[in-house]
Amino acid sequence: MAWNEPGNKGNDPWGNKGSNDKGPPDMDEVIRNITKRFGGKGSGNPGSGISRFGIIIILIIVAVIWFLSGLYSVKEAERGVALRFGEYVGLVEPGLQWKPTFIEDVYPVDVETVRSIPAAGSMLTTDENVVQVEMDVQYRVTDPYKYLFSVVDAHASLREATDSALRYVIGHNKMDDILTTGREGIRNDTRKELERIIKPYNLGLTIVDVNFLPARPPEEVKDAFDDAISAQEDEQRFIREAEAYSREVEPKARGVVERMAQQAEAYKQRVSLEARGKVASFEKLLPEYKAAPEVTRQRLYLDTMQHVMSGNNKVIIDAKNSGNMMYLPLDKMMERKPSDKVSKSASAKVAEPSADTSAVNSVQTSMPNGRLTREQRIRQGRE
Repeated sequence: MAWNEPGNKGNDPWGNKGSNDKGPPDMDEVIRNITKRFGGKGSGNPGSGISRFGIIIILIIVAVIWFLSGLYSVKEAERGVALRFGEYVGLVEPGLQWKPTFIEDVYPVDVETVRSIPAAGSMLTTDENVVQVEMDVQYRVTDPYKYLFSVVDAHASLREATDSALRYVIGHNKMDDILTTGREGIRNDTRKELERIIKPYNLGLTIVDVNFLPARPPEEVKDAFDDAISAQEDEQRFIREAEAYSREVEPKARGVVERMAQQAEAYKQRVSLEARGKVASFEKLLPEYKAAPEVTRQRLYLDTMQHVMSGNNKVIIDAKNSGNMMYLPLDKMMERKPSDKVSKSASAKVAEPSADTSAVNSVQTSMPNGRLTREQRIRQGRE
C-alpha cells in the first residue's frame, strides 16, 4: 500500500506519523533557520537577514573549495603545459603543484616514454616491381607545447610523414637492394627524409630510431627471390673463405721469400769472403814465387795433388822401375758416397806441372809431407 493512500497508518517519507501529511519542509523556513544560526533576525525577506559574519564564512568556504580544486600532481615522466587564459606561460615540473582554477589550465605530456609508429604497405620500386615493406619509427616528445599546439594531432602527422618518406625512398631503390644488401642504406635514407619532412612542422618530436623490417616480394615470385638470396649468400660465403685463405697463405709466402733472400745474402757474403781469402792468399804467395819460382811451383803442385788424391782410395806406383802391376780398387771407388767426391771448385783445379817437373812419374800418398825419396831425386837429376 502506498504511503499516501487512505488507510495507511505507516510513516510517510517525510516522517509524518499516522498519515498526518504536512508536505515537504518549506524552503523559506529552512533559510530562516540558517539565518538565525548565523545571527540573522529571522523575519522579512530570507536573504536580507544574513549578517556580515555569515557572508564572510560563506566566502571563506568558497575560497577553500576553490583553493583545494587547484591542487594537482605531475608524474615523474611528465611535464605540464600551463596556459593562463589560453596563453602559454611555461612548463610545470613533476611533483605536487597548484594552479588557480578557472584561470590556468595544465595539460600533462609524457616526455620520457619512447613511442612507436608502424608503417607498412605494398610499394612500387624504381625497377617497376611491387614489394611489401614494413617499418617501425620510434620517437620521443622533446617539446610538450609544440607537441600539443603546433598541429592538430602530432602523432597522426608523424604517421603520414613516415608513410610519405618510406614510399619516396622505396620508389628510388631497386627491388634487389631492398630485399638483400641495401637494407641499411634504405633505413638511413628513410630516417633522413622523415626528419626533413617534419622539420618545418615543429612537432616537438625527436626521432630515436627507424627499424626497417624484412621486406617481402610478391607471393608469385617469392620462390625465385629466395633462390636469388641464397645465391648471394653463397657468394658472400665464398668471398669470405677466399679472404681467409689469402690471409693464411700470404704470411707463409712472405716467410719463404724472406728466407730465400737471407740465404742468398748469406751465400753472397760467403762467396765474397772466400774470394777475398783466396786473393789474400795469392798476394802472400806472390813474393815467395818471385823469390823461388821453381820451388814454389813444385810446392803448389805437390800440395794440390795431395789435396786431390787424399780423397781417393787408390795407389800410384812407378811403372818403369817396378815389376809390380798397377792395381786400382775400382770396386771401392764405385762404392764411395757422393759426399766423398771432390767438388769442382776453382780451388780443386790442379796446376799443370812445368817441363822441369814432368819427369816425376809417381807420388806416394802415404807421404803426407810431400817429400821425394832418394831414388826419385837421383832419377830427377839424371833426367
